[in-house]
Amino acid sequence: MNSLVLPFNKLDIGQIPEVGGKNASLGEMFNKLLPLGVKVPDGFAVTVKGYQLFLSDNNLTDRLKQLLDSIHHETLENLPEIAKECRSLMANATLPKNLKEEILNSYRNLSAQDSNVAVAVRSSATAEDLPTASFAGQHDSFLNIRGEDALLEAVHKCYVSLFNNRAIKYRIDNGFDHMQVGLSVGVQYMVRSDLGCAGVIFTIDPESGFKNAIYITGAWGLGENVVQGAVTPDEFWVFKPTLQQEKNAIISRQKGAKEHTMVYDDSPGAERPVKNIETLLHKRSAWILTDDEVLQLARWSHTIEQHYGMSMDIEWGKDGSTNEIYILQARPETVHSQKEHGKVYTYKLKEKGKILCTGKSVGKMIISGRACIIHSLSEAHKLQDGDILVADITNPDWNSLLRKAVSIVTNKGGRTSHASIVARELGIAAVVGTGNATQVIHDGQIITVANIEGDEGNVLEGTVAYEKFTTDFSKLPQVKTTPMFILADPDRAFELSHYPAEGVGLLRMEFIINNSILIHPMALVQFETLPKSPVKNTIAQITADYKNKTEYFVHKLAESIAKVAAAFYPNQVILRMSDFKSNEYKSLIGGEYYEPEEENPMLGFRGASRYYDPRYLPGFGLECEAVLRVRNDMGLSNVKVMIPFCRTIQEAEKVLHTMDTFGLKRGENGLEIYVMIEIPSNVILADKFAGLFDGFSIGSNDLTQLTLGLDRDSDIVSHLFDENDEAVKILIAQAIAAAKKARIKIGLCGQAPSDFPEFSQFLVDQGIDSISFTPDALAKGIENISKAELMMKAAK
Repeated sequence: MNSLVLPFNKLDIGQIPEVGGKNASLGEMFNKLLPLGVKVPDGFAVTVKGYQLFLSDNNLTDRLKQLLDSIHHETLENLPEIAKECRSLMANATLPKNLKEEILNSYRNLSAQDSNVAVAVRSSATAEDLPTASFAGQHDSFLNIRGEDALLEAVHKCYVSLFNNRAIKYRIDNGFDHMQVGLSVGVQYMVRSDLGCAGVIFTIDPESGFKNAIYITGAWGLGENVVQGAVTPDEFWVFKPTLQQEKNAIISRQKGAKEHTMVYDDSPGAERPVKNIETLLHKRSAWILTDDEVLQLARWSHTIEQHYGMSMDIEWGKDGSTNEIYILQARPETVHSQKEHGKVYTYKLKEKGKILCTGKSVGKMIISGRACIIHSLSEAHKLQDGDILVADITNPDWNSLLRKAVSIVTNKGGRTSHASIVARELGIAAVVGTGNATQVIHDGQIITVANIEGDEGNVLEGTVAYEKFTTDFSKLPQVKTTPMFILADPDRAFELSHYPAEGVGLLRMEFIINNSILIHPMALVQFETLPKSPVKNTIAQITADYKNKTEYFVHKLAESIAKVAAAFYPNQVILRMSDFKSNEYKSLIGGEYYEPEEENPMLGFRGASRYYDPRYLPGFGLECEAVLRVRNDMGLSNVKVMIPFCRTIQEAEKVLHTMDTFGLKRGENGLEIYVMIEIPSNVILADKFAGLFDGFSIGSNDLTQLTLGLDRDSDIVSHLFDENDEAVKILIAQAIAAAKKARIKIGLCGQAPSDFPEFSQFLVDQGIDSISFTPDALAKGIENISKAELMMKAAK
């Protein structure tokens, strides 16, 4: 290849040595994926040959090599000085005449309709955007470059950036020869995302490594704010299998603050061609993309992933003047693609600490240390090995600094921000997007970062004691009895999908309502008739995005269920319809208007009896609508539903009829409906219940308390609570036998099988189909099942 400049339509992924990873990937997509509908802005690449010509024409090679060889690799103490000398050599050199001519000719061809067209000018190193080393952010990029002189200056600056401190250190850390790394420069049409929005996509969940989710994030304006972590972006998760089935595959979303918008700065004398402005309030509260746009981006991302055969890290932009969406870059994802799942570390706080601030968690761990607040690199000397770095945001210039930190806490940013990516690469914990970390944490203060479970991370005051547990799932035995999860928090679903559970035996809907929805469903149904009060104002504020207040409930519940169903797809997820007691429902916002006073809520207006009662019937309708949306619209038909606390056959028939009227018809679209076996009447009439339902799930807690006639909430009689009691075990044995006779599935949800090996032995001997455990008890539960199965086999 003799040309110094090549258009994208002459490039493909095989030309990394000539044009670097970034440009080779752009050329590959432009030629191979544009015909498939993936839109990529046109452009050209200044080849590595052009960079080499620049070095030779200015006699730089030997001088640069001499300087770089003098770096003290052990301490890197002279790195800043050497890097500065290298940059000075590069900056004082001049672009060869023939190189400038080829660049300008290509720019004129690109801008045939507009001699002052804006372009993005990005560095593309030959050791960049590789599956094992991303080099992301190590070299400089320049946006909104207009005119020939500005273009040549930006190309020259890209060459200089090859010798940034961070880039030199990255090459040292990854074993690259400085002089063997060549630099190409990509010149690409600027998508007017300054008038629209832009962001980053991972075709794998970046936090958990869950491979079936596409994670889309973005904010208003140019995408640099998202990449740098300068804003808290909107987030969307799309499920690949149902996306391919052309279903509404958005399974979760979170709205970000989107504090700033990066736009062009075309004012005379502007220091930079772009600037940040405050995002208008109405735009901060609006989603950046419609559902159709999210799904379009997801389809393109999936196409890109399939083409490359690996998880990808993608940048996108939406042109605000045309409303067209484009893919701007694509590179291999380099963190989770290198990991193997098997050994899991879990953490548990031994005491309750005072929460200083909360944000999005990156990395599951607990770590304590001295807080060091850094506002700029001029304060880098303050950070000591073992400190927790606290900052507004971080950027690539801080990379060498961040290696000293044991954790990172930022005010701004999301899971694709610089701080998040570096934390994952370094294997440390971060809490990003706290909003106020630098205000509430004092410099030098001892703090604890606690990322334990779910998406939320907390920063606690002082050193908080904790325990660390290690589980090696690869060493767990295979068992015939199906191990499943008892799950309450959908935010843990992706993480838990790597555990050896074959689905979810009990997903507790009421925990989703309590933690995510917060509002009593009847207060949403009857919102317009609620009396004017602070309660009504609170509901109005929480549901401000929804004209129809009941849609808030259905939408939030559906996406929470969907996240769990997607995580374990195609394995079954058994969703228990709401089982709050009246006193628990009363604690929801607006609950005081709808709930009765009961002496013993445990035995009162709960479970099945609520579903057909006029006092809750419309609320149950919202629950059913959410399940329908998950199964039919979103395509997650692995969700089964389960009825709790169903006292009589007549009540069972009423509930099934009620569900039917709300569209949840047993057998339709493969819908299976289970019933909880937790009341002695369920066991006594098990054959009749079996005729109405597709499966049983034994709720050992309620069955024990009702068999022994005690209130498990009472401390006075709690010592009598025992699932191993003979009377309880007789009922469980009878229920399993009835299920076997009726040829329906039966499982058990409870703590006893992990706590008591003899209880597992009893269940296995009776022939139970599945046992569900809380995540922390799963490993012990599987071990107990294995021992029980081996003993039963030996006995035969």
